[in-house]
Amino acid sequence: MSRSPRPQPSRSVLYRAGAAVIALALAGGGVWYWTQHRTARDEGAFRTTPVERGGIRVAISSTGTLSAISTVTVGSQISGQVLEVLADFNDEVTEGQVLARIDPKTYETQIEQGNAQVANARASLNQALATQRNAGLDYQRKAELAQRQLVARSDVDLARAALDQANAQVASARAQIAQQAAATRTTQVNLDRTVIRSPVNGVVLTRSIEPGQTVAASLQAPELFTIAEDLSKMKIELAVDEADIGQVKPGQTVTFTADAFPDRQFRGEVQQVRLSATTTNNVVTYPVVVNVDNSDGTLLPGLTVNAEIEVSRRDDVLKVSNAALRFKPAGAASVGGFGAPSQRPAAPRSGQQPGGGLTDDLARVAAGLKLEAAQQAKFDEAIAAIRARQEARRNTSAQGGGSGPPGPMLVTGGNNANMEAQIRQRMAARMKEDFAPFRDSLDDARKKQWDAALSGLVNARRTTLYRLADSEAQPVMVRVGASDGSSTEISGGDIQEGDQIITGERVRE
Repeated sequence: MSRSPRPQPSRSVLYRAGAAVIALALAGGGVWYWTQHRTARDEGAFRTTPVERGGIRVAISSTGTLSAISTVTVGSQISGQVLEVLADFNDEVTEGQVLARIDPKTYETQIEQGNAQVANARASLNQALATQRNAGLDYQRKAELAQRQLVARSDVDLARAALDQANAQVASARAQIAQQAAATRTTQVNLDRTVIRSPVNGVVLTRSIEPGQTVAASLQAPELFTIAEDLSKMKIELAVDEADIGQVKPGQTVTFTADAFPDRQFRGEVQQVRLSATTTNNVVTYPVVVNVDNSDGTLLPGLTVNAEIEVSRRDDVLKVSNAALRFKPAGAASVGGFGAPSQRPAAPRSGQQPGGGLTDDLARVAAGLKLEAAQQAKFDEAIAAIRARQEARRNTSAQGGGSGPPGPMLVTGGNNANMEAQIRQRMAARMKEDFAPFRDSLDDARKKQWDAALSGLVNARRTTLYRLADSEAQPVMVRVGASDGSSTEISGGDIQEGDQIITGERVRE
């Protein structure tokens, strides 16, 4: 049976279907394009990050090895066979405790021989004394007879010589006794050394001998035991790179971990920064000794630790992402460029105290000095004078006046190192003048703290951030402080918590 052919769709139907598909595709593309552009327009031309308030901890990382603060190596000054070992690994020992014994027979025999020699020397002394007495009597008789001219003068001289010889023999016998006694005492010292005792209280870390082993102390003392004096106090010797060693000071806090205790973090304190630099593959490092409290006995000698030395810690400060420090608008080098940023920082916002950044930092320093009421009053007077002077400058600038010193201008290029140094010098001189009465009211210790803090603020590095204000990049000069690698402390420049700081530009299509 023959099949009838299937009907073919008409060309008009195909055209209409194709046109519908194309129309839908164009409509979808238009919607996507409009959505993307509206999103970009809503997001603005810049990427931003907020100014936050919090803490910044600056730390230096290093590795080292735990060890006892004092480790004593116990050796042997004599040779011989080890008879017994009375201490083992990890044993707690006290000062004077017997650790091992070496065969004493050789030295006991030498002492017996020495005693016999001393006895022989004493017998020789007695014989010499008898000869001395006889020679003395003979000389005395002949000397009397010579006075009566009954014996020749030569006989008297011979008797005198015999007496001198007898005296010499007595002295020699006595010297031999002293010599033999000294030799015996030396042997007795060596006999005492056959008993190996602990010189300190501590824990046995290593034992290098076994019973029956022969100890040979010829050129140097062999090491028998190693004793850690006190494991409740330990130390870490860190190798710190030369680029970081200038920030390390005794008393700084150290946190560290050990692979043996991955879930625990331990603390220590920098005790010493040693000057004995070590160069390995052209890398210079300095040893830093860290004291560690191990009163619970958890830490073990020889553990490798990963440590962080806290060189700076700033709490409750304004901070911003480091990406904001790297951003510069395309037109920042000249007025009227991209975003048209003004080359003079904006005036303070409503309710903002003039000079708030620097004065707030100074107020924090003063709070740390624990001032008395009279000292606080003098400080407040100096701060009020600074704010009044800066307010007058801003008013003069806003009115277009030319009198008064200009406000801080943003760097627009070129080498301004000399100008910046001069500005710092003038600022330091003015600060000393403003706070002179306040400083005079402080004692010597707080004067040093104040001078150091004031110098740090005046000489702080400054940079320009760009704050997003009314969809424009507004340049703000700020002081830069501590950085932990991801965020940096900032102050001054009318910066407030929550301000949006520009970190980059969005790509325009």
